[in-house]
Amino acid sequence: MKDYLKNTSYTSFKRYCKVLNLYDNKDLIEKYKEVHKPGRVWPEITRGIREVGILDMEIYIHGNQAFMIMDTLPDFDHDTTMKELASKPRQQEWEEYVSQFQQAGEKSATPEKWEIVERIFELGKI
Repeated sequence: MKDYLKNTSYTSFKRYCKVLNLYDNKDLIEKYKEVHKPGRVWPEITRGIREVGILDMEIYIHGNQAFMIMDTLPDFDHDTTMKELASKPRQQEWEEYVSQFQQAGEKSATPEKWEIVERIFELGKI
């Protein structure tokens, strides 16, 4: 079991959890993990992510499914902002590059590929 310790500097935020299926191919999954290692994601991509109000983003892998946790500014409008992100420098090129790993069918842009997960339990609300 892996433990993850996280410190954040923000006190108010929105959180989105998303899923995306990857091709069920061990070699492709390993390459997908490789391109997401620190220093491997193109700087224009991480800069664009921050510019649109995404405070933090984590991606986890389970089998051939990627799971993303995305923390944003409190006034973040998901659909509008994801369209803005898609127009940032090199974003389309990055999407085309990582699509070789992603089983997304006709969905080619980030707003379509990553599906938002419904929260059904929150300990703090009980």
